Amino acid sequence: MREYDALIKTALKEDIGPGDVTTEVFIPRGRRFEGTMFAKAPGVLCGGAAAKRVFELADPGSRARVLLKDGARLKKGSVILTVRGSRRLLTAERTALNFVQHMSGIATRAARFAKEIKNRRTRIYDTRKTIPGLRELAKYAVKCGGGANHRQGLYDAFLIKDNHLAMLKSDIAKLGEKLAYARKRRPWLRIEIEAQDLRQVRAFLPLGFDVIMLDNMSRPDMKKAIALIRAHSAKTEIEISGGVRFEDLAGLSKLGADRISVGSITNSAGALDIAFDIKAIGER
Repeated sequence: MREYDALIKTALKEDIGPGDVTTEVFIPRGRRFEGTMFAKAPGVLCGGAAAKRVFELADPGSRARVLLKDGARLKKGSVILTVRGSRRLLTAERTALNFVQHMSGIATRAARFAKEIKNRRTRIYDTRKTIPGLRELAKYAVKCGGGANHRQGLYDAFLIKDNHLAMLKSDIAKLGEKLAYARKRRPWLRIEIEAQDLRQVRAFLPLGFDVIMLDNMSRPDMKKAIALIRAHSAKTEIEISGGVRFEDLAGLSKLGADRISVGSITNSAGALDIAFDIKAIGER
């Protein structure tokens, strides 16, 4: 988790500022403490290593041990991490919990959504709808929960959306020219296009996109679009997207698309209830 040291240091600085006034005044220097992080609700763990690193950076003399791997199923009372250190453990507590609660919340939601899929071909994907600065952690959490990652950013895949098409005035000939140019410039990147109706699906098929996204289509039209795409090419992946709710997943997955992308996995996940208890070493 050292690759996230800059992010963790920023989070600690945000919380501590010029100093933890309460701990510095009320807790004597030199005392040693031990803390236990544990689940207060069932879910999927993610971020144990991040929490450990928070304690290490805030209290360099501390010794933390993560007891469960990311992706582990938590029960109420499951112990995630133990740590021994100075009074600085109190200073680091909230930042450590913020990371593990947020990441575990996403992993838990991803697992819940993935479990609803009723077709082996179909997988749940995330989107770029993440808290600024925390995308890598959010996408890692999605994978811990059994979901798959869509593109990381604007740089690792082409995705032609409705506003791109509007700026091209939906000119299919020009779109084909730009597609050829994109393949020449970035031949290693996948190219996906967003289709909003059957007319667009039919127009896009001859161009040979790697992925066609069916965005906000009715279920009957999605069924027809999937049949059209499968008949044209077995290589083209099909993605369903646009306002997908949890209660829609089972039915949508039976349509046989390759992907269902859901923004709410990351932008609407609540924090998993995880707590941290601390006591002075030698206390009962």
